[in-house]
Amino acid sequence: MQKLHRQFEWIEGSVGALLPDVGVSRNDRRAPRKRTPPAVLQIVPALDSGGAERTTIDIARALVDEGWRALVLSEGGRLEGELERTGAELIRMPIASKNPLTIFKNAAKFAKLIAERNISLVHARSRAPAWSAALAAQKANIPFVTTYHGVYRAKGPLKRFYNSVMARGDAVIANSEFTAAHIRQIYPELTKQLVVIPRGIDLADFDPDAVSPQRVAKLRAAWQVGPKERVLLLPSQITRRKAQALMISALALLKECGRLPPDVHVVMAGDSNGHAVYVEELIHAIASNGLDRVAIISGHVSDMPAAYLAADIVVAPSNEPEAFGRVPVEAAFMGRAVIATDHGGARETVLNGRSGLLIAPHDAPALADAISDLLSRTPERLAEMAKRGRAHVAARYTVEKMCASTLGVYRKLLTDAAQTTIPRAKLRATLAENSAVP
Repeated sequence: MQKLHRQFEWIEGSVGALLPDVGVSRNDRRAPRKRTPPAVLQIVPALDSGGAERTTIDIARALVDEGWRALVLSEGGRLEGELERTGAELIRMPIASKNPLTIFKNAAKFAKLIAERNISLVHARSRAPAWSAALAAQKANIPFVTTYHGVYRAKGPLKRFYNSVMARGDAVIANSEFTAAHIRQIYPELTKQLVVIPRGIDLADFDPDAVSPQRVAKLRAAWQVGPKERVLLLPSQITRRKAQALMISALALLKECGRLPPDVHVVMAGDSNGHAVYVEELIHAIASNGLDRVAIISGHVSDMPAAYLAADIVVAPSNEPEAFGRVPVEAAFMGRAVIATDHGGARETVLNGRSGLLIAPHDAPALADAISDLLSRTPERLAEMAKRGRAHVAARYTVEKMCASTLGVYRKLLTDAAQTTIPRAKLRATLAENSAVP
């Protein structure tokens, strides 16, 4: 690993020499700047859907509310309009490529952008553009922040080195204790600047009282569900790791042993995003198990608060550990009991036996038993479970807490940057000694 560190330092030095001079001395963090509000540049490849994209928008809104300048560098996507409504500026640029030459070229573009827009701090949320951002921020001598939104696979030293950029920020934000433990295990020498800031949801958006009955009825009609029928909702991208196939297997087991009530319908809602073969497999599995009138694949749902209220139970049975997993959190605050897999972030967000049930991964019989358990409970017992879930979310997983903690990290870095002329490596050590979020 020390060899990989030396390689990174060589890349920083070699590529840094090729980047344009952005007008800030590497050894003088007190170089004069215009007296303008701090500008934070967040970098995310696309703005379609997902935790990184949603968090980007939430932080942009918080920055604007604080009177700061919020810029987002991205290729754009479905959530562009929502970002625009925050008052942030979208700077469109193709940045997703993993090609080393493209990464180096983008580093020069980022450095130029930092100088032109007087950027105060860069926050990267994805690996390929994070390399470009790290090099540009190093050249500009401004703070560089990363957020670990997922647990990245690494089968060899080269991939571990590629992934390591997400642990090389002046502050490294982990979105759960699970993610933080992973970073400490893989990069123990890079974790002094680690801060755990769980993702948060906007409680106003996920307020059951704010969702009209018409919105709920519209979705249930689209799903062809009757007013007295019960719905199990599995909302996520249609991919193998989200375990829709496991859900179908569990339903088949319940049907086989006569434990699948006739009033139950299952909705698997989400984008397929190119996973056409898997979708065909799911459709075949539904048909071959005689579940045509029980389970459907509905496609993308834009009104998730209404979707949660249209359901009775929400299921998130991912095959792989999720770094955080927003579905259990959102569903719990909407007053729904949750079934999730006993790994990853769900161990923190779901109180097993109290706000929901946790099951072993890849275990169709366990999922079948959990479904049968919750379906057999009275509305009063489910309401008690929902009450505990709402309280747990309100105490720990709000967007206000997430944004306040993140802006606290920004302020700490910017204050240190303005008051010190020490080299960057020593600044990281200083942050590590004072890593508590204000």
